[in-house]
Formats: sequence, C-alpha cells, structure tokens
Amino acid sequence: MTFEDRREAGQPANHEDAAGEAIRASSDTGGAADATASKPVWQLLPDMATGGGPESGASNAAPIELDRETIRRLERELLGAERTLKRRDIAAGAGVSLLSARKLWRAMGFPNIGDDDIAFTQKDLGALTTIIDLVRQEQLTEDAAISITRAVGQMTDRMVVWQIEAIVEEMVAQRGLSDADARKTLVSELPDLIEPLEKTLVYAWRRQMNAAVQRLALRAESGLAASETGRDGDEQDAPLPLARAVGFADLVSYTSLSRQMNERTLAQLVQRFENKSAEIISVGGGRLVKTIGDEVLYIAESPEAGAEISLALAKAFSEDEFLPAARCSLVWGRVLSRLGDIYGPTVNLAARLTALADPGEVLVDSGTAATLAANERFVLTPHEPRQVRGFGEVQPVTLARGTGTGIVLD
Repeated sequence: MTFEDRREAGQPANHEDAAGEAIRASSDTGGAADATASKPVWQLLPDMATGGGPESGASNAAPIELDRETIRRLERELLGAERTLKRRDIAAGAGVSLLSARKLWRAMGFPNIGDDDIAFTQKDLGALTTIIDLVRQEQLTEDAAISITRAVGQMTDRMVVWQIEAIVEEMVAQRGLSDADARKTLVSELPDLIEPLEKTLVYAWRRQMNAAVQRLALRAESGLAASETGRDGDEQDAPLPLARAVGFADLVSYTSLSRQMNERTLAQLVQRFENKSAEIISVGGGRLVKTIGDEVLYIAESPEAGAEISLALAKAFSEDEFLPAARCSLVWGRVLSRLGDIYGPTVNLAARLTALADPGEVLVDSGTAATLAANERFVLTPHEPRQVRGFGEVQPVTLARGTGTGIVLD
C-alpha cells in the first residue's frame, strides 16, 4: 500500500518545479546560543492541604510586551525558514497528491489550512519527502507511516505542553510573576532554550530506542518462557504476544483531597506523584505507560521486577508527608502493545485488583503469586476469593516485603 502519486491526482506540474527547487535550496539552520543555567523547577508549597504559599503576581518587574517582530523571529528560528509555500507546493514537491500529504499532516496533529495560505517552509517539504520516501522504498507501508507519524505528533505535542507549563510554573514560583506575565516572558527567553531542549529530545529518543532494542534482542524469549509457569494455555491472555508484569498505583481519596486545594497546590501534588512514580519505575527497570490523573500504569519485563516496583511505590506514598497513600496491584501475564499503550485481560485484572486493595497494600492474583512464591524477597498472604467483574472468582493475594532492601533511590 503506497501513498497516492501526485500525478494521478491531476495536480499542475508547475508546482513541482517550484517546490523541487525549494527542496534543493533547503539547508539546516543552526540553533540558538547555549542556554544559561536555570533555577530549580520544583519547590513544594508549605501547605499542600490548604493551598497556602506565596501569592503569584507579586513581581515588581515591568510587564513584558511582545511585538509582532519578536514573534516572527522566534517562528523563523523554530520552523527553520520563512513560510513561503502553500500546501499544494509541498505535496507537489514530495510527488504525492494533496490527499496523501493531508493524511500525514492530520496524523501529525496539524490544523487544517486553506489552499491559498502560505503556511509551510522548505523544512516542511524535506520532512514530508523523508516520510514518503520510507514508503516508496518499501521500508514502511502507508498505514505504518501514518501510525508512526501520529505517534510523533501526539508525543511531541504533549511534551511541548509539559515543558511550557513546567517553565511557566517555575517563573511564577521563583520570580513572583503572574501566570500571564510568565508566559510572555517565556516567549522572549525561549530562543536560549530551543537548542538544549532539542538536543535533550534527540538524546533521550536514541537512548530509549536502544533500550527497546535491548529488550527485543535479549529478553523477549526469556520473558515468554517465564510466562508459561503455572499456565495451561487456556488463559484469557494466551493469544497475546508480550509477557509483562502490569502494575497500577492509585492515590487514595484524591478527589476529596483535590477539592481542598487551589490550582497551584493541586498541580504540585500531581507533579510530585508523577515524578516519584516515574523515578521508582525507571530505577526498578520498568516503563511508565501512562498517568491518568491520580493513577499510574506501568509494566516490567519480569514478575520480580514488577513486584519490587509495586512494593517501592506503596512504601514511598505511605511515607510521603504530602501525598496520600496508594492502592497498588500487579499481575504477570500477556499484553498487546499498541499506540504506546497496553491492552488485554492482564491490564483489566490489574485495574480490578487496585480497587480491592487497602491503602498502602499491594495485591496480586493467584497466578502471579505462584510465580513469586519461591522467592524469599517476597511474602505472599492469600485472601478469600472474590467475585471480580469480567473475571468471575479471583483470589487476591497481598504482596509484602520479605528479605532484602528492595529498590533504593540514590
């Protein structure tokens, strides 16, 4: 399956000449100067429950005024060139129909634009050509190219929003600016941050890709073999390809607690929860799949690693003076990984067990307990079977610390 060729769509050939020349003329632009060291982003307010702390907007500095030329210079630096091309120019230069180009732009998350809008640069032309060439060279199908492009668009969109909000929060807390003035200030200071943020992104992507390669090459077969322990092949998750430990951690009384907080303290609670969860999961060798408000979903490639992460999360939140305790669960089984998320009965069962757990407790199912039973690092205490929606009768088992110190954060 390939993208529709531009000539088949009947687009004028003169666009191709102009856009092709633009491709040949395109060149990389350098980044901004090295950024100066920034102040710490995180500073916990003194009263998480009542929302006490310094008032925002207390700065005596003159308000930042942004003119059109400032915005235009920043746009040129971010986009790498001036906007000189229309969408038909881009499609023609890449040698595909406008329909095919629009599929990729929509997957990337770009808004619709009109035929006469000069919205694109030579960099856009090169990027579209790069993706199209992967399909032409049969390295990817069209469906795969669109899926990968959508992943890039969604992840970078969330990443950019996250980064902006983190910097704005720092400016409000450390400089005493109002939220509106902090956002204006960020626009004026962003040129010094573009290059280091971009380098960090590329570095992290390469490290994450290498970690994924290691998992593919070294652990896939051993993980699948381990997942067969105590199974007869008739389990609900049997057809799924990946053996993983799936865990949830859910903050207790988050809804009622959040009602007592203002916007800033609630944001800090969520950030503290996510930061601590991500750190423990990473150090424990797992992967944070996603956070959903007061809940975190993670995976690990062995039941032992998943158990250590679960115990560390339960302990950390129980001992944190600002965060409420968490209900935790862990299930070892098979999952389907798609769109950066995981699916299947294993995930659903772990979610159900979380709801059954007491604050500070980790629950596993009987199959996971059997896998961990011979390991002296863990103590397993079975409970009476419970009726669980979608699974029938399930025996919850409390997982507790046995020997050893567990995950240590340095």
